Amino acid sequence: MEGKEEDVRLGANKFTERQPIGTAAQSQDGKDYVEPPPAPLFEEEELTSWSFYRAGIAEFIATFLFLYISVLTVMGVVKSNTKCSTVGIQGIAWAFGGMIFALVYCTAGGHINPAVTFGLFLARKLSLTRALFYMVMQCLGAICGAGVVKGFMGAGQYGRLGGGANAVAHGYTKGDGLGAEIIGTFVLVYTVFSATDAKRSARDSHVPILAPLPIGFAVFLVHLATIPITGTGINPARSLGAAIIYNKDHGWDDHWIFWVGPFIGAALAALYHQVVIRAIPFKSS
Repeated sequence: MEGKEEDVRLGANKFTERQPIGTAAQSQDGKDYVEPPPAPLFEEEELTSWSFYRAGIAEFIATFLFLYISVLTVMGVVKSNTKCSTVGIQGIAWAFGGMIFALVYCTAGGHINPAVTFGLFLARKLSLTRALFYMVMQCLGAICGAGVVKGFMGAGQYGRLGGGANAVAHGYTKGDGLGAEIIGTFVLVYTVFSATDAKRSARDSHVPILAPLPIGFAVFLVHLATIPITGTGINPARSLGAAIIYNKDHGWDDHWIFWVGPFIGAALAALYHQVVIRAIPFKSS
């Protein structure tokens, strides 16, 4: 019996009670992880690299598919006389979140959103050159995706149904809409930072595989909350593509909200993650 009791004591003390998580993990010097250097502001060598252009093409295709599926879903709901015969708001939210989940997985970490790109740029995860290129390709893909939906539905019907364009709903102020976009984008970009955190990936090998799931789920939840307020932008490319193809005053009146709000939300998420969660500015070299 004494031998067995000794084995139990050894087994209980062999492993720590739990692995530190969150900010507690920052005090641990993990030898399996090295903080990557910040991306340079300009990187001219990227312009001669095929991988740079491949990534841009992937952003274009992914955003094209995202707008095609999501706007077409919105049109189907708006077209019906009764929401009971359609997927409703929940279905729209699933279309947006599900497509982000699928596309982030397929592109092995695509941004598909200028706000996400902007947040990662502020965190020095990519150069200004790459960030601007991604944003341009995302916007072009979004315009083409919304254009295909208009081609399927016909200009008349597409215009009558609002074209999936974002606008602040009746009963809400522009300030309400701006606040909803800031908070919604903060949730999304904060989730992106957390799901793709390199230190967490080094500690938990399953994290990179699961990263698209929380990102897509965050998009789904934000849509459930803010569709009644702004139709949910949180993605300037999505809002721009729908507004350009719809091209009526209703789509442009509040359009600035869907750029200013997401960019502020992305900046706040980047600041929070880098300064508070990761405490990178306070780490000694």
